[in-house]
Amino acid sequence: MSTALVIFLAALQGSTELFPVSSLGHAVVVPAIFNLGVDPAAPSFVPFLALLHVGTGVALLVLYREQWWRIIQGFIRASIRGRIETSDERLAFLLVVGTIPAGVIGFLLENPLKSLFAHPRTAAAFLVVNGAILLAAELLRRREERRRGSTERAQREQRFGTIEDLTYTRAGLVGLFQVAALLPGISRSGVTMAGGLVAGLSHSEAVRFAFLLATPIILAAGLLEVPQLPGSGAPLGLYTVGAVVAGVIAYASARFLVRYFEIGRLDPFAGYCAALGVTGLIVLR
Repeated sequence: MSTALVIFLAALQGSTELFPVSSLGHAVVVPAIFNLGVDPAAPSFVPFLALLHVGTGVALLVLYREQWWRIIQGFIRASIRGRIETSDERLAFLLVVGTIPAGVIGFLLENPLKSLFAHPRTAAAFLVVNGAILLAAELLRRREERRRGSTERAQREQRFGTIEDLTYTRAGLVGLFQVAALLPGISRSGVTMAGGLVAGLSHSEAVRFAFLLATPIILAAGLLEVPQLPGSGAPLGLYTVGAVVAGVIAYASARFLVRYFEIGRLDPFAGYCAALGVTGLIVLR
């Protein structure tokens, strides 16, 4: 890939990974629609995307650095002590429970899932599915808001829970939602936010849980895939620059989304994913 194409894909990934619109779906579908010469079946393509994702993971670590420090300390303390005593310790193990489903399924089905990346029409179809998931989660939330008698947005948010209020069962439920993000076209952040809404979190807490859950999965995928790049003949320096670009844009995107979901909903992203997916299905014949 040319320098311009690498930077374009890095910017595309950084701007779509944390938005609930699927960066993988965009990386496969958009170049195919515009005939940019990207070969998703190339051996270095998935490791390249994993490297870009590492940039996103680092951005999330920076954004939540103080919280991650408390979570890591809490995990170590609780593991040594053999019991959980603080909210940070409990949050650490909620994240463990939420991470297990995607980690296990991703490890067991790694090769079949990676093969889907070579089919842009498949990714386009999953973009439509992603839109349906986001819309369904919001419809369920609106029904629950009516049942609870919520009116003003601030009042609605207060009537739903925080991450620390989650049971381990509900954290596992959100983790099961995240499994769907292993498919190209299904947004990790979007489907996890949807799971958070179903589990009873407010929108702002659902986005926080989604970003915290995404971080270990993204970094672990990078550890598995990126070591394949040196032997592929890929331009490592250029790809690393791409990862930095993706990380910087992802950081700005995350800060925007944290503010947006204090007042916003998933509906606009649902419509966008459906439109892009349908466009891909029509164009990519």
